[in-house]
Amino acid sequence: MLAGMSIHRNRVKANADKPALAADEPSYLERILTACVYDVAEQTPLEAAPLLSARLGNQLLLKREDLQPVFSFKLRGAYNRIIRLPEEARQRGVICASAGNHAQGVALSGRQLGIDATIVMPRTTPQIKIDAVRRFGGNVVLNGDGYDAASAKAQELIDEHGLTYIPPYDHPDVIAGQGTVGMEILHRHPRDIHAVFIPVGGGGLAAGIAVYISQLRPDIRIVAVEPEDAPTLARSLEADERVRLDQVGLFADGVAVRQIGEHTWPILRRYVDEVVLVGTDEICASIKEAFEETRSILEPAGAMGIAGAKKYADSHGIRDETLVAINSGANMNFSRLSHVAERAELGEHREAVLAVTIPERPGAFRRFCETIGERPITEFNYRMADTETAHVYAGIALQRGDEERHALAEQLREQGYPVLDLTQDEMAKVHVRHMVGGRGHGVEDELVYRFEFPERPGALMQFLANLGGRWNISLFHYRNNGAAYGRVLCGIQVPEAERAAFQAFLEGLHYSHVEETDNPAYKLFLS
Repeated sequence: MLAGMSIHRNRVKANADKPALAADEPSYLERILTACVYDVAEQTPLEAAPLLSARLGNQLLLKREDLQPVFSFKLRGAYNRIIRLPEEARQRGVICASAGNHAQGVALSGRQLGIDATIVMPRTTPQIKIDAVRRFGGNVVLNGDGYDAASAKAQELIDEHGLTYIPPYDHPDVIAGQGTVGMEILHRHPRDIHAVFIPVGGGGLAAGIAVYISQLRPDIRIVAVEPEDAPTLARSLEADERVRLDQVGLFADGVAVRQIGEHTWPILRRYVDEVVLVGTDEICASIKEAFEETRSILEPAGAMGIAGAKKYADSHGIRDETLVAINSGANMNFSRLSHVAERAELGEHREAVLAVTIPERPGAFRRFCETIGERPITEFNYRMADTETAHVYAGIALQRGDEERHALAEQLREQGYPVLDLTQDEMAKVHVRHMVGGRGHGVEDELVYRFEFPERPGALMQFLANLGGRWNISLFHYRNNGAAYGRVLCGIQVPEAERAAFQAFLEGLHYSHVEETDNPAYKLFLS
């Protein structure tokens, strides 16, 4: 129900109806002003983003928490909590259960203060994160296959050794440490700001920024940003109580939290003006745009502030305002980059994914491409299955976003092609695109070749035009990955008597090619 939606609130009315923070809570404003974070954390810049600003029609400023020593804001809260421990607790040491940014923050804070820091991590934690924690001085304990098992082990060690648990978000000292981000924003930009966009998981960063900015600059809107598949705060605001989600999506793992914190909830309930929900494709697009702007690669949770600012500006139709997005972290696993790159074009509404049924006869693919016109084909997956029709999975580059996508689908239908728009179909984008095809049935005289050709406009059409209607294409896979050369795997039905003419065609094509008809992988899976 919440997918793609925002929850809007009028703070003036909301604050009149909401109870004040608990009377026994110390002043968060005072806590933030006196937070001890700069022994180890950096005062990160608030940078202009000219490329993104031009696209949004607003001035977008990026709070570069990805530039912290641990590449995340988490260091602030962890250090502020640990430094305030009594000497007796320091001597016993601290502990946390985390496989993410909080683990590195606790480890570095412990090293800075000369305190033993034990980090319990699931055995499934990527080695790069384990190595980072050890590099920052943490004593790593691996236990179980997930967070629950790691947390249980941490509690066991607490009971055994009297260690102090350092929570990732749900403690006033942690909230105050994260709140120094808000203090720096106002210090670096004391002029008008329309809204600040903050990623939300457990709520420590958003609570700290919100309680500081809202008390000093109530004119600035506080906008929380959550993934569509982890709307923890949005659900709680709807119910007006803390809601625990049964499950959350894990793509933006830095904010994959099932319940808002006990300490963060009353602050967020009082001061958050709006929640914007963003999807995976929108997050991936923002990672790409942040890279183009800063040459830094944000993790999914770290790019959510940008994604939220873009969606907010579009939905509200605002222009010429100043917006601040928190770049909250850059601990990206390298193996995820291919997925991000693949989904970014969809998130920017620059690619349509269509399932199109075409006739199974020579020249049908070329005529399909002619119908598409000059739009570049970014992907084409197809395997001949019968002698009548073929189902094609096609990615097509767009210039005008969704309007052009709808117009293209209608244009294809007018030309007699059955069309299914899969651009918003998660299963199709994650799984089906890699499963199109399979073994060909009744495919005779098939030769299989790998081709490489310069990745320039019209190169694919030139290939198809040269092939013409002489031979039937029985298998085709192409994906534009931004490289200098396009790579194609192509199956072509060439009767024995026409092999010499086909070889002449290959020689005249002037594209690099390698025959793969005898490749064992082809024989095992495709022939």
